[in-house]
Order: sequence, then structure tokens, then C-alpha cells
Amino acid sequence: MSDYKFFHPIEVRYGDLDPQGHVNNAKHLTYFEQARVHYLIQLGLFSRDQSFMEIGVVIADIHITYKSPVHYDDNVKVGVKTVKIGNKSMTLEQCVMNSDTGEIMSAGTVVMVAYDYRKLKSIPVPDEWKKKISEFEF
Repeated sequence: MSDYKFFHPIEVRYGDLDPQGHVNNAKHLTYFEQARVHYLIQLGLFSRDQSFMEIGVVIADIHITYKSPVHYDDNVKVGVKTVKIGNKSMTLEQCVMNSDTGEIMSAGTVVMVAYDYRKLKSIPVPDEWKKKISEFEF
């Protein structure tokens, strides 16, 4: 998928495997999350020294389609791209891809809502986020 501008490499750990010898479906969510955090860091929306309470987003919805199993020796990376920025939410597409073959192992859509953890409510997506994401993606 050449339309992804951001990829994060993922190490498939032995503990990620289920009894059938492939990565447990739930681990794809973890892989997606790891890549999203690094995406936010690359875009300058989050830094490594910040508390996760300061990210200012919560996940509202995730859908994943599993296309083929991921195994222990697979060389994989996760693509992340923002496809829509709304007033209070952003829609991202993500995929787990075999780095060697380009095969998509799973693909998904994630809706993140901008959130104020102090006031415990959703907030508008900050203009700085809209600007940085738009400059990178669009």
C-alpha cells in the first residue's frame, strides 16, 4: 500500500502467538496502538516525555479485517494514515503489512476522539493537530 506515508516496524514476539502458532487477533490492536503512538510522535503531536494522559485522544471505534495470519518469523510493519479530520474526531486507516512481500495481513479503521482528561469530555481537534496532520497527509 504505497499510499501510507508512515510505517512503524513491529517485532513479532513469541508471547504474541496463540496455540495455533500465529499472532493472536487481539495483538493486532496492540500493533495498531504502538504505531499510532509513534505516528503522533513523528507528527510532533506527542513527545516521549509526556504522560499518556496528555495525548488528548480516546478511541471511539475500531474495525479490523484479518486477511492472513502473522507468524513468529514474519517481518512486519504497521501503516498509519489519517483519512478524515472532523470537528472532534479523526479517522485513521491502519494495516499490518509483511515488510518483505508487501502483503496486507490485516487492515482497519480507527476513530479517535479529541479528549480533555481533566474535564472528562470530548473537545474540538486542536487547530495545530489539523495543520500538522494536513501538511503530512494531504
